[in-house]
Amino acid sequence: MTKQNQNSTALLRYCVGIDVSKDTLQVCVSVIDVNGKITIKASGKVINKTTAFDSFLTWTAKHCKDKSLPVRYVMESTGVYHEQLAWYLFQKDLAVSVVLPNKAKHYLKSIGNKSKNDLIDARGLAQMGLEQNLKLWEPLSKNICQIRMLTRHYQTLQELKNQSENQKHAILHSRAIDKFTLKHLEKLIKLYDKQIDETKQEITKLIDKDPILKPRIEQLCKIKGLGLLSVATIVAETNGFTGFENIRQLVSFSGYDVVENQSGNRVGKTRISKKGNSRIRRILHLPAFNAVRFGEPTCQALFERVFERTKIKMKGYVAVQKKLLTLCYAIWKNDTKYDPNYSSNNVKEQKNMDKKIVPTSGTTQDIAA
Repeated sequence: MTKQNQNSTALLRYCVGIDVSKDTLQVCVSVIDVNGKITIKASGKVINKTTAFDSFLTWTAKHCKDKSLPVRYVMESTGVYHEQLAWYLFQKDLAVSVVLPNKAKHYLKSIGNKSKNDLIDARGLAQMGLEQNLKLWEPLSKNICQIRMLTRHYQTLQELKNQSENQKHAILHSRAIDKFTLKHLEKLIKLYDKQIDETKQEITKLIDKDPILKPRIEQLCKIKGLGLLSVATIVAETNGFTGFENIRQLVSFSGYDVVENQSGNRVGKTRISKKGNSRIRRILHLPAFNAVRFGEPTCQALFERVFERTKIKMKGYVAVQKKLLTLCYAIWKNDTKYDPNYSSNNVKEQKNMDKKIVPTSGTTQDIAA
């Protein structure tokens, strides 16, 4: 057996790290052998356009010479700029993993990278794909993708309307009232109201057309406090809870996981991380109040337990936010009907979950994803 063949049989797999930007893709091909040694085979730059993706695969195949070895493509979730390439690779039946930016950032720090540029990031992602068992990326279904775009557009319109209303309030309570600006703001608010209503109608219409989504979303809407818009947002942002193997992963994805601050004898405040999808936390803020107000049994009991222990109402409401999310997950995954009088036999597990719900001060609406 030649030296080349010996090296070939010692290899385990390839990984292509891709640092995505608006115009370019910085790529790096790495390989790991049976001894855990990682070797960089090649690096380069590709235009981030669909017309260049074929040549990118040709370049990758040139440097992944052993065709018997699996190849994993790893990239960060960078807004929408990664989606075209991820979809292209997925349609080619290639293994793609998309990691959250904060996860990639902490990994690069953990391996001792102090500098940051596109090439370093691409190499780090390639190494991450070789060392860790990353989940395969699954794209949104067509309808869920459209619902996500609409629910995000709705939230943007709502934020713009609130901004205009705050400006109007400030003008009305100022010493000198500018009638011209006030008139423009009133027109803007009316326009936003009209667009918000139209967006709601479009979301409803899209759900009604889907025979699979409609009955399942209607089942979640039976939970007191949750409306069509809040349920549609949760389903869209989680891709119908696809890719979550358990509640813990969903809680972490949504930023409701607990962060402790303790060292030696010092015990700091324990809070939720808010390192996750802020749109889910934002949309669950008001439903949590309504669930308690209208007496949703499970949520009301949870709120009372947390408030009795902490004497802080907001901690109870954040606990209810998480409870609403996990209720949606359980009903969706099991494809079952919602029973408001259902109670778990495992009381100990329920109490342990309650103890882990500790928010930061204030609401959970003002944190970016």
